[in-house]
Amino acid sequence: MSDTLRLALAQINSTVGDLEGNARRIRAAMEAAAAAGAQLLLLPEMAITGYPPEDLLLKPNFVAQAQCVLDDLAAHCRGLTAVVGTVARSPSSGDDLFNAAAVISDGKIRATYYKMHLPNYAVFDEARYFRAGKRPMLLRLGGTAVGLSVCEDIWYGSGPAEAECLAGAEVIVNISASPYHMGKPAERERMLRTRASDNLAAVAFCNLVGGQDELVFDGSSLIIGPDGEVIARGRQFAEDLVVADLALSNVFRLRLRDPRRRQEAPVEVDSLDMAAPPPLSRGALPGSPAAWLQGPAEAYEALVLGTRDYMLKNGFRDAVLGVSGGIDSSLVAAVASDALGPEHVHAVFMPSRFTSELSRRCAEGLVQALRLDYRAIAIDGTFESYLGMMAPSFAGRQPDITEENLQARIRGNILMALSNKFGWLVLTTGNKSELAVGYCTLYGDMAGGFAVIKDVPKTLVYELAHYRNSISPVIPEEAITRPPSAELRPDQRDDQSLPPYEVLDPILQAYVEEDRSVDDIVAAGFERATVERVVRLVDSNEYKRRQAAPGVRISRRAFGKDRRLPITNRYRKG
Repeated sequence: MSDTLRLALAQINSTVGDLEGNARRIRAAMEAAAAAGAQLLLLPEMAITGYPPEDLLLKPNFVAQAQCVLDDLAAHCRGLTAVVGTVARSPSSGDDLFNAAAVISDGKIRATYYKMHLPNYAVFDEARYFRAGKRPMLLRLGGTAVGLSVCEDIWYGSGPAEAECLAGAEVIVNISASPYHMGKPAERERMLRTRASDNLAAVAFCNLVGGQDELVFDGSSLIIGPDGEVIARGRQFAEDLVVADLALSNVFRLRLRDPRRRQEAPVEVDSLDMAAPPPLSRGALPGSPAAWLQGPAEAYEALVLGTRDYMLKNGFRDAVLGVSGGIDSSLVAAVASDALGPEHVHAVFMPSRFTSELSRRCAEGLVQALRLDYRAIAIDGTFESYLGMMAPSFAGRQPDITEENLQARIRGNILMALSNKFGWLVLTTGNKSELAVGYCTLYGDMAGGFAVIKDVPKTLVYELAHYRNSISPVIPEEAITRPPSAELRPDQRDDQSLPPYEVLDPILQAYVEEDRSVDDIVAAGFERATVERVVRLVDSNEYKRRQAAPGVRISRRAFGKDRRLPITNRYRKG
């Protein structure tokens, strides 16, 4: 028996439904892992189907084809053992569907572990599709005992990992599709380190990477020693193959010293005996773990990856957006440029009678710094035509928000016309603070195919702009320091319609993301009238948010899948 196990973690970017494309990625990972001398390869949760496949799982052909792909992968798996995420039917009933980890080796499917803990909160809906597995599983790879788990399973201290370790597992492997939100990678690593040290076992965690609709998966795969120290860490927001050697003697030494593991507990665990792994190659291995991104840098990379994958996976190569000279559209333009390349981003400046020279200067400075395709299309003539056309119907009524929204809708029509003519996807530029309180125009600035900063509060927009400028100064300083304004009437400012963002955003955080009541928020130090007004705006604008484009999720609770409230709703107690 060798006292070392060489592990490989392939954090790949699967696409939901692209069974053949995902299989190619998996085969390439198997070849690379074998070339690196790996004895055990992990691939992410549902690597074959992509995650989450949602109601594709209700299509019998989809599930059957996923099984055919797994069979083919098993036939090609030689020289190592691989654990691959997929879906599987119950061999007994043929009807029940499981979220599964398939063990393949030497041309065959050797075993299938069924995920035991099915998340059914936030963005997860697994109980809709899957049955829960009932038994932990040990893979005995030569003389090494390896415990299997899938994503949510390892978040429970008394879950299958503990049972497997009590039955003798020296290594716990976890294949995951763990979606990103700000701070999640560090939170996840703390949990995994605790799981390793509590069970005196090494932990290998392989996570999905890439964007899928609103979700972003950050990778950040990990190999952790039985002492809770990180041995290897995968890159964030990028595909990676992590290879590292586990010294199993460390597990034995720690367990001998610790009375918690002097006797194995009598637990029920399915066990699979495998042939000894191939001899360990002594080739060069990567050095220190990949560095963490910090704060706004992490969120920015999530926005870039989410935008890139949404567009490319849906067949779009070019994006178009309106640039107003404000900070929101400037940030979206920078993200789009970094995601797609500046040659694939088309910026449109659409001035009206209320547009300032400062706005023009900021818009032009932005597109020059980013080297974007740029055009200016004035809307005043069209606006005059609308006013004339509507004059008989509006007779006797003073101008109000109606005329303001007309301008936003003219701009939306221009962007959609360019989209139709050239096949460009329209990116909207509204932030989470505006969307929360309805400070946006249906069929105007909300018109588009993807909302890049939909889950970014206004105060975070400023942080992200400063971060992007720390890389290279592309967003004009005047766009950052100017008072926020939609410029739809003379001398308009956002704070004439909304509380200052430094007040608004903490209230929204408490009400939207933490579900705190009006009284709780007031007790935290906010003026009651302001809190009640904000809550009223949030509640009354659910109908708008239902019609918003999808956008990248970076918070713990985004609008959409995370927060599902009825539009018709008279509950007003906060």
